[in-house]
Amino acid sequence: MELKVIARIRNGFKEKFGIPRQSGLADIVSQIEFEKEFRDRNAVRALEGFSHIWLIWGFSANAHRQDEAFRPTVRPPRLGGNERVGVFATRSPFRPNPIGLSCVKLKQVIDGPDGPVLEVLGADLMDGTPVYDIKPYLAQFDSHPDAKCGFAEPDGFRTLEVHIDDSILEKIPRQTREALMQALTQDPRPQYQNDPDRTYGMKFADLDVHFKVCGKELTVLDVTQTSRE
Repeated sequence: MELKVIARIRNGFKEKFGIPRQSGLADIVSQIEFEKEFRDRNAVRALEGFSHIWLIWGFSANAHRQDEAFRPTVRPPRLGGNERVGVFATRSPFRPNPIGLSCVKLKQVIDGPDGPVLEVLGADLMDGTPVYDIKPYLAQFDSHPDAKCGFAEPDGFRTLEVHIDDSILEKIPRQTREALMQALTQDPRPQYQNDPDRTYGMKFADLDVHFKVCGKELTVLDVTQTSRE
């Protein structure tokens, strides 16, 4: 089966590091821009009536090779990166087929000069990620409030208190600040790393952000502008 890329997502996440671990954890604004073949307003007619949509997309940034032998187990960061569980019990990107599924909030449908653009909140996708399909979220069928979550129970997601000096904050464009702060609050570090002396680097939009984490507090050390590619 050959999949067609119908759209690509656009946002400030230029690399995998720092992307929220699941969709909906942070209200990061992203745009879904359709490929030329699918830029027909009729294709999204009535979509505005839905508050959320499903995105079916590809793990395009993975060093995944279809000719690699099947690996039945993976080490999820949620369990410290040391315990193995079945690949089909995780959302690991290292799968037989590199396909992802995310539920995002549909903020608006924009009539752009090159066709419709979907503005969404809460995507956990890197800038440029290919989207293969879009489907409406139906609460009466897709929501299961009493569902069990195995080793991925919600209380396992940690959040941090972010500290940043005004002098550093001034280096961040106003339109970028809220999204960056949300990404940092979700603790972008791998869950098995907890070194208070380590300086971490994260790219967001056109910024290089350096920070340290001690306990439940994240301190931004510096922010520098990167060149546009």
